[in-house]
Amino acid sequence: MAEPSSYRPKEIPEEPGVYRFYNGSDKVIYVGKAKNLKNRLTTYFGSNLAQKTYRMVHEAVRVDWTIVGTELEALALEFSWIKQYHPTYNVQFKDDKSYPYLAISMADEFPRIFITRKEKRPGLKYFGPYTNAWALRNTYEVLLKVFPVRSCSAGNFQRAQRTKRQCLLGDIGKCAAPCVGWVTPDEHREIAVKLDAFMEKGMENLLPTLRAEMEGASEREEFERAARLRDQIESFEKAQRSTQGNLSDELDGDFISLHEEGLHAAGSIFIVRRGSIKGSRSWIVDQERALEGDDQIGSLFFSIYSQSAPADIPSEVFVNHEPVDRVALEEWLTSLRGSKVSIKVPQRGEKVELLQTVERNAHYALVQYLSKRATDAAVSGKALLELEEELQLSRTPLRIECYDISNISGTSVVASMVVFEDGLAKKSEYRRFIIDTDTAQDDTRAMHQVITRRMKRLLADRTVNQSEVAETGGKLSKFAYPPQLIVVDGGAPQVAAAQRALDELGITDVALCGLAKRLEEVWMPGDKDPLILPRTSEGMYLLQRIRDEAHRFAITFHRSRRSKVMLESLLDEIPQLGETRRAALLDRFGSVTAMRKASAEELASTPGIGATIAAIIFGHLQNLSQSGVDMATGEILDS
Repeated sequence: MAEPSSYRPKEIPEEPGVYRFYNGSDKVIYVGKAKNLKNRLTTYFGSNLAQKTYRMVHEAVRVDWTIVGTELEALALEFSWIKQYHPTYNVQFKDDKSYPYLAISMADEFPRIFITRKEKRPGLKYFGPYTNAWALRNTYEVLLKVFPVRSCSAGNFQRAQRTKRQCLLGDIGKCAAPCVGWVTPDEHREIAVKLDAFMEKGMENLLPTLRAEMEGASEREEFERAARLRDQIESFEKAQRSTQGNLSDELDGDFISLHEEGLHAAGSIFIVRRGSIKGSRSWIVDQERALEGDDQIGSLFFSIYSQSAPADIPSEVFVNHEPVDRVALEEWLTSLRGSKVSIKVPQRGEKVELLQTVERNAHYALVQYLSKRATDAAVSGKALLELEEELQLSRTPLRIECYDISNISGTSVVASMVVFEDGLAKKSEYRRFIIDTDTAQDDTRAMHQVITRRMKRLLADRTVNQSEVAETGGKLSKFAYPPQLIVVDGGAPQVAAAQRALDELGITDVALCGLAKRLEEVWMPGDKDPLILPRTSEGMYLLQRIRDEAHRFAITFHRSRRSKVMLESLLDEIPQLGETRRAALLDRFGSVTAMRKASAEELASTPGIGATIAAIIFGHLQNLSQSGVDMATGEILDS
């Protein structure tokens, strides 16, 4: 890692501009903008840097900058360079490509209509995206009946021109067959223009016409035609319901929400026109290397609008978080649209409720992305092989156990053990440990204790006569299955404590490493320096997931344990309660929070607790609440 002082620039201009940090391979790893380059760049070479910023400036070996005239020019250039260089430490949203579009190639001599999920290309007009793919497919079939524009590929179209034989779609009335001259190019284009106008304006003009035609056909006893028109109307109405909610008719604009969770974030957009949700879409970002304080809303805007046609950009954009560079973003969108664009953060009413719905969509998109990645066998297999190689293990770690310690000032110390097999969580084998604080007052001693206890169980189960188990049809204890890799939450001290426990028990066939939170460093036993795995490594991501799961499991147990200890302490303060009554209350309620939510009648219904004692307990809980104690954690709150 480079020392930032070795490349710190001296004569930095005090003007707006865009700067780039480069690593040793001369790759751009971060792009940023500033109103004042000197003030902004100076912050990167100070002390007390945030974790990811610290990592970035130490990976970089040089920085350069480009001066521009205005903040708007800086924003545009920053977006351009992020798109060009794909810097490691910049926030970059990836389109989840989960929703289909309806596209029309109006630039072709014979315009074509088709459904696509691919990125937008010049020369095509897009409608959507649509959340209901089945409804879109049904609508597509109806559109071909009403507007028989060609939908075949270029190869099929040219083959029909050569053979002078139309395809099946022409025979069944779903194509005007310009390939064989049933209509002229101008007539075919006119059909495409009508289709385009229909998609722009919606169904309000067409549905009354179709209903009138259906009624006329029915009166003339043309029942087959009336039935076809009825089916068309139903299909259009289904398509309309798939993209329209119960919104005010005057509601118009793009609604954008960002949802963050850990090292990841997702953004979603609802495209609303005249009270109808015309489409929605989501983007995913992995924030693992994105620097602290980066404007994610600005990056999301670039992902959404950088390739948009002017007509697709509305006059108002509503967001759930205030962008850092709101004015510059408004100017940028205005320049793309050709007229004024405003960015607003609603505070109440229908718009806030809609933004909450959009954020729920972003949250769901993120959950889907993380779930798919976590359960992808190919990804898990790659991660395990990467760990085997990077940690120089003697075998692939098909079973990994991770341990975490949770405590507050050495009280209610607990530990968690989580198990991952083949890269996936095996929750049935998770274990929780209550640490004996007489011999383990800190994290390292607690780690030594829990590894010792777990490995002693492993050694004890290894002595079980395997033939006896087979004869009796019994099963081995779940502790009898040894891990190929133990991961501890912590750095060199925790790893040393765990290794000491293994050495004392003579266990040499289990690998060990630690994952430190500050810089996500991997520590191996006896090493003076940590391993720094690539942040894009699937192996690193798997280690982080395992460590975070162990931390979550430990924290959950610690909170319940602490709450139970608090309840025991509270019950000890009530002299009317003997051991039997305290045990009954503990068994029924389990925590102060649950007990406080109970009414005096519910307390009195506990075995051994009458109305008189229930009233005393109820009053005691009320006094405790008024004294400023957090009932969930036992924390004394500041007044």
